[in-house]
Order: sequence, then C-alpha cells, then structure tokens
Amino acid sequence: MALLKFPEEDRSLTESAAVTSFLAERGIEYERLGSVPTPADASVDALLAAYAPKIDELKARGGYVTADVIDVNAETPGLDAMLKKFSSEHWHDEDEVRLIVEGRGLFHIHPPGQPVFALEVEAGDLIRVPRGTHHWFDLCGDKRIRAIRLFQDKSGWTPHYTESGVDAKFQPLCFGPSYIPAGSVTPSITV
Repeated sequence: MALLKFPEEDRSLTESAAVTSFLAERGIEYERLGSVPTPADASVDALLAAYAPKIDELKARGGYVTADVIDVNAETPGLDAMLKKFSSEHWHDEDEVRLIVEGRGLFHIHPPGQPVFALEVEAGDLIRVPRGTHHWFDLCGDKRIRAIRLFQDKSGWTPHYTESGVDAKFQPLCFGPSYIPAGSVTPSITV
C-alpha cells in the first residue's frame, strides 16, 4: 500500500489513486505492481529474466539502455558511506528508476518552491524520479533493499549535491506504524 507523508504539514495520503495522482502531477511515476516474481535462483540474471517484460516496457518508454540490480543489506561493506551519499539532497542528469524487489526505503522529494514529501517504497513498487528532481533516499531500519535500476547512460546518474541542508531537517525513518518528523519530539532526561 502506498503511503505518502508531508512531514512539515503532519498529513499523509494513503489511498493509492490519490498518491499516484499527486506524484504524477509532479512528474514522478509511481506504480504498485503487486506481487513480485521471486525466482528460485536468486542470481542477478534470474531476477532480470523474471522482470524482463517490465524492464523491456520501461526501456521502450524511457529510452533506458541498461538494467542492473542493487542489493544492499546491513552487512554490505561500506554501507554507512554509501548511505551518506544517498541521504543528502541531490539531483541527477537522468531519471532515477527503481523497481523494488525486496526491502523498503524512503524517498524524500523536494519540488522547487514546495514542501518536502516522503514516499516509502517496498517490494512491488516502481518509482521513476525525473532528471533534475531534488531528492534523497534512506533505507528503513532493517537496512535492506534489493532493486532493479534502469539507466539511459550510467554516467548520467552521478549525483549533483545541492548542499541546501534541507535533508538535515528530516528523520531518516520509514513510516511503519508512525512517522516522527525531526524536531517534533523533545527529548526528556531522567536523572
């Protein structure tokens, strides 16, 4: 189920059609594919083969020429450095396309002159963040994501950091049962 949060406004959208419509109005493609094929063979080749029809459709629509698989978990070497790169506000020269196969993550998107909103993605979700869109990404608490990525040109996927600092105002927490915007909780100290 799609869940879109507006942390600064303390509101959310949960109805799939409303979420999809809101994102489409901002040029972001979101699709809930539902059940995801999980090949018995967990190799990259088997996964790409299982999703070949969807990958081919996306390639034809968006001019993507290559697809690969990113597979990240809590044991991934250099994970903290990798996450630091993704969790700072940035944009790319080409679309960021992710078809989530396993795990969950949180895209924060910052349209010009508009409030930041956050979309939690999970297995079965497809998202396309258009080139030039300011955004950042965090993993959920289990630090697990496996996704198919599509590229028009891998060199175009280089992040361009805004260094705006806006990302520091938001907690990198997935929604789960609740979402707590940064600054909304005052820590208490017991002596």
